[in-house]
Amino acid sequence: MKNLSGFPCVEVEFDKQGKIFDASALQEAVALVSDNAISDLFVISHGWNNDMSEARRLYKDFFSRVRQVLDGDASLAGARKFAILAVLWPSKKFADKQLIASGAASGSSPVTDAVLRKQLDDLKGVFDNPKANTILAAAKKLVPQLEKSTAAQARFADLVRSLPKNRKGGSEDASDGFFKLKGGDVMKRLSRPVPGPRPKLSAKGGAAGGAAGIGAPGGAASIGGIFSGIRSAARNILNFTTYYQMKERAGIVGSSGVADAIRKIRAKSPGVKIHLIGHSFGGRLVTAAALGQAGKPPQIMASMTLLQAAFSHNGFAGNFQGKPGFFRGVIDSKKVTGPVLITCTSNDEAVGVAYPLASLIAGQNAAKLGDANDPFGGIGANGAQNTVEAVPGVLGAVGTAYSFTGGKLYNLTADKFINDHSDICKPEVAYALLKAVART
Repeated sequence: MKNLSGFPCVEVEFDKQGKIFDASALQEAVALVSDNAISDLFVISHGWNNDMSEARRLYKDFFSRVRQVLDGDASLAGARKFAILAVLWPSKKFADKQLIASGAASGSSPVTDAVLRKQLDDLKGVFDNPKANTILAAAKKLVPQLEKSTAAQARFADLVRSLPKNRKGGSEDASDGFFKLKGGDVMKRLSRPVPGPRPKLSAKGGAAGGAAGIGAPGGAASIGGIFSGIRSAARNILNFTTYYQMKERAGIVGSSGVADAIRKIRAKSPGVKIHLIGHSFGGRLVTAAALGQAGKPPQIMASMTLLQAAFSHNGFAGNFQGKPGFFRGVIDSKKVTGPVLITCTSNDEAVGVAYPLASLIAGQNAAKLGDANDPFGGIGANGAQNTVEAVPGVLGAVGTAYSFTGGKLYNLTADKFINDHSDICKPEVAYALLKAVART
């Protein structure tokens, strides 16, 4: 058993299908909660751009901030006794350096054949399709032909799109169209340039350093960069397919593996309060854990905190374009009784990785992409949209007088404190979390 800043912690690792690698780890978590009379269990998940060592560092840094805030105000904990279940799952970094917290922007470098070949090599072992490595090798052979052969372009798109086992897709990110369109059409749509991200905001709320769009000094381009053309389309297809695979995997690990682990912990300790925390695609994972699987008894979570979560801003919508959001059942069935916190900021360039591409796939104009009014936008950028239970707010300093209540979703605009996708280990975030916990 680990200890993170005084909180007992058990790591539970899951495979691609949501199965636990080591059953003894879950047994340890069950014993930790029951033997130590734990009142509140934090279940935290990393996202898509974390390997195992980075995930552990994220958890260490995050709970050091939680401890810092508690040391400053012990009344936030009261008589509660906290422990941590740290989820580890096989995610995959995107090829673009800008989407990795410590990496440099890649928008200044064109997509070359060498870049595509390396990306294809790096994707070995990522996909669930048992023939994935063979498919990647076949796609790699087509790279030199892409610029001149429309047949090679269509074949490349079809090969890459066959990598995930589940290719049903959904309307929230245009992945349904991505899999239904002809290969050549996908390449054409994704060969168009994608606009750069919205300007980052300064602490005062203004644009920092001028416009950060195309051509601006220091401006990092989004996926596809300022470049267009067939090689850029090929990279976009690889990135979108990787995004889709990680999205599917997060849902499987959350709804089956993590949900079942929580059920087993509660079987021994039925009174423990579960507080879900998810970063990036980990936000999708813990929301899927709250939703659970059809046919299994529902579980009630005490609170949920989504930190720069990577799923559609219409995920909780009651009615958007004639149907509910994918995770609407979490709200309608009251599967989280306490507050749901959602940090969101335009400073996060990575959270919207899929949405510029979704707009192009859907044949829309991407000139004003990804804001709260766009059908394709990320919850970590805009908060929950078209959701009557969502309350607008601002992530405040430690000591802010929040008025959180159960059954509400709080869109906490975090421009002042969260500067990029992984910049979540802040005392202000920890304080908001603890204030939400205190309401359960």
